[in-house]
Amino acid sequence: MYKGLVVLIKFFVLMGLLSVIGGFTLLHYFSRGLPDYQQLKDYELPVVTRLYASDGRVMNEYSVENRVYVPINSIPRHVIDAFLAAEDTNFFTHPGIDLTGVFRATFKNLGKMYSNKRLEGASTITQQVAKNFLLSNEVTFKRKIREMILAFRIERAIPKKRILELYLNKLYLGFGSYGVASAALNYFDKGLTEMTLDEAAYLASLPKAPNNYHPIRKTKVATIRRNYILDRMVEMNAITADQAAEAKARPLELIKRKPSEVVRADYFSEETRRFLADKFGFNALYSGGLVAHTTLDPELQEYADAAFRMGLQIYDRRHGYRGPYKSIKVGAGWQERLAAIPDPEGLLPTWKLAVVLNRGDKIQLGFKDGSTGQGASAEFSWGKNITTGSVILVESIKQNDKGKPYPENSYALKQIPKVNGGLVALDPHTGRVLAMTGGFSYTGSQFIRPTQAYRQTGSAFKPFIYLAALENGAHPNDVILDAPISFYQGPGLPMWRPKNYEGKFLGPTLFRTGLELSRNVMTVRIAHNVGLEKIRYFAKKFGAYDRLPNNLAIALGAQETTLLRLTTAFGMFANGGKWIAPSFVDRVQDRHGKTIYRSQEYDCLTCKILDWSGQNPPVFPDEREQIASPESIYQLTSILEGVVQRGTGQRLKDLGKTVAAKTGTTNDFYDAWMIAYTPEIVVGAHVGYDRPKTLGSGEAGARVAAPILKEFLSRALANISDKPFPTPEGIRLVRINRKTGKLASTGDPDTIWEAFKTKDIVDLNRSVIGEQEGESETESTEPTTQEEFEAEAEGVY
Repeated sequence: MYKGLVVLIKFFVLMGLLSVIGGFTLLHYFSRGLPDYQQLKDYELPVVTRLYASDGRVMNEYSVENRVYVPINSIPRHVIDAFLAAEDTNFFTHPGIDLTGVFRATFKNLGKMYSNKRLEGASTITQQVAKNFLLSNEVTFKRKIREMILAFRIERAIPKKRILELYLNKLYLGFGSYGVASAALNYFDKGLTEMTLDEAAYLASLPKAPNNYHPIRKTKVATIRRNYILDRMVEMNAITADQAAEAKARPLELIKRKPSEVVRADYFSEETRRFLADKFGFNALYSGGLVAHTTLDPELQEYADAAFRMGLQIYDRRHGYRGPYKSIKVGAGWQERLAAIPDPEGLLPTWKLAVVLNRGDKIQLGFKDGSTGQGASAEFSWGKNITTGSVILVESIKQNDKGKPYPENSYALKQIPKVNGGLVALDPHTGRVLAMTGGFSYTGSQFIRPTQAYRQTGSAFKPFIYLAALENGAHPNDVILDAPISFYQGPGLPMWRPKNYEGKFLGPTLFRTGLELSRNVMTVRIAHNVGLEKIRYFAKKFGAYDRLPNNLAIALGAQETTLLRLTTAFGMFANGGKWIAPSFVDRVQDRHGKTIYRSQEYDCLTCKILDWSGQNPPVFPDEREQIASPESIYQLTSILEGVVQRGTGQRLKDLGKTVAAKTGTTNDFYDAWMIAYTPEIVVGAHVGYDRPKTLGSGEAGARVAAPILKEFLSRALANISDKPFPTPEGIRLVRINRKTGKLASTGDPDTIWEAFKTKDIVDLNRSVIGEQEGESETESTEPTTQEEFEAEAEGVY
């Protein structure tokens, strides 16, 4: 008997050793290749990147997972208790695996082994964290063992609160909600601190299968599950029975999230998105939770969108109605037939499709929702080929352009322009882009024309030529010969004879007048006299171009650039010749609030002073490069002010503000430009077809682009007091006759204040430049009508 007992003991010892060895072997086997759980200490979940306008309002969001990360200490206790009741009651006491839960699940699963019911997993929150962060979702025995091993290890390395924080922020809870904070907003339009008990219990029912407890489609089942979790919270002593009863009595209601006040600036947002992706990478943009503070001024953006769309519609209407969008049968079923027609790309938010139900003395319209309205006759007069059954685009209208009200429920005929372009406005002192419109409608085209479209500039290039001449010793009252001129182009090539648009020549003409009236031949003569190297140097120095051909055709704008680059260059005219670079973002912060990018860095030691009493404001050193002399820049600006007062930019004269500007039109009227600036803002507009073709005879910059800038500036400058451009120390203003360039006599009606460099006030009677034999046949007929001013040959070469 004794021997038998010894044998039995040895057997059990051996079996124990084998079990231990087997256990260690299995543990080693399942532990091989396990991911590093230590990474969870500093793991950062994907969160939303947001763009903010300069006034602090949200512009746009970018994310792979729509998540708002909330630290565990900021999550209310009743929200935590609801999820513990639903998922892991013993979370704060078990070591990673809840053995009680395992035995309970095993017992229940015995009865499900031969059915199609899903087996219970008995996973703790720690196990779910291990699975969701480190493993896959495959349902296998091996994955379950590896999950348990990781759960033990995670519990030993990471605090319970950190595990819970990761879990509650990682969960997908339906409705595009990642994490409890996002779910609270999407289901109940509330922050976490505003959540009621019943709402928290409902969210806690969602982790395993959000669609099974849909608040609308499966309200009854969802309510039962919610109430069960409330009962579990009572069992945990997290809430009282009375609190649970009160929460159960509330109906389960989805509260639709109210639209956030978002600044709409689609083209600007897209340009900013590209910048962030290029600088920080795709993952940082869509998962890194960046906070980008942009330069956008929402009010100016609104003005820019409205002015640009207005300008395109005026041009488009001038060229006629192209016809209805579609045509359907009217009568019974017209609403269904109309509803089946998709909206065209590029449809503005305030426009909609309508069908003409009756084309009589009064135009009756029908809409997709079954409502009706009437077309305002005056607003339909430009439409042709509109008959009963025509499907057209319309917009609600209250009054005509003279302020006379239309009958209620009246509509104007609309048409999406085929022509396009862009508008950009920026601060000339910093380069901050304040507004940008990249096309008529972002839904119609995402092509950002001000930054991506390279187009010929026409006469908008001429200021660089005149600046080069001023830097080379020219004077505003120099007399230049506006007469025929020819240039040899090489063996076998015809002579190049630049032309003025109207075929007339003004003879001896002031340097200033040549730019004010955009005289082509005068400009070419000046360019030839100054030399192409100097002109190319300044055009590139101002950042308008990367490279320029070495031929005189550049004098008439034959080269290409973008609207943003040209407008920025004009911004340097506005600020006195200081270098600026356009910027869309002021500052970028990471998810922790640390600033990781600034567009402009300032070395300002005094800015750290906490007590400003008795202190002077901080002085920032101006480290901008001086691109050209302030004196020459001021002279150029004075001439460009003359463009507005007497030349091709006279449409802006009615603004009653200090404005300098230059128009531009390319050969055969393919592109229309205008750039304008004040001491505080510079704005440029370009209009042209994406696939270049003529805008039509006479559709010059002054006719197409100028009305856009006039509309924008009339609103942008409405509440800004007017002030002149600052005069540099080396400039003296002298009264001269604007036709002869000589000192003005008393009572002379044609006088202007001309800007001269102090060192040049010696002899104001300049000689005629370029007066050569065979070049004296001229017509001294100065343009006198607005049409002649607008019909400039900018780019005829």
